[in-house]
Amino acid sequence: MAQISQPTAALPVRSVPEAQDWYRDLLGFEIKWHHEGGRIGGVAHGEAAVFLRELDGDIQPNVLWIFCADVDAVHDDLVARGAPITGPLADTPWGLRQFTVTDLAGHQLHFFHDL
Repeated sequence: MAQISQPTAALPVRSVPEAQDWYRDLLGFEIKWHHEGGRIGGVAHGEAAVFLRELDGDIQPNVLWIFCADVDAVHDDLVARGAPITGPLADTPWGLRQFTVTDLAGHQLHFFHDL
């Protein structure tokens, strides 16, 4: 069977450049590309990629689950960068160690690994 890779989420944002800068500065993502006419751009960190699409209307926040081999190290790095940790680093009853960051558009990013 052919190999299928991870899906790439497309999150609605008010401004692609502003969102790309936020993901770079606070989460350590790399700005990969921006198509100004198409009002879309991309950021990536390791195997995690996110598309950011400008939207004029209401933004409905999305939820992303981002696997981390060492979630404690990722947490420490994001705290040092000043990322808004909106859910503390903790072990959950459902078998994950996770924490949550909320971005400029209200999207929740759950960083996790299995216990």
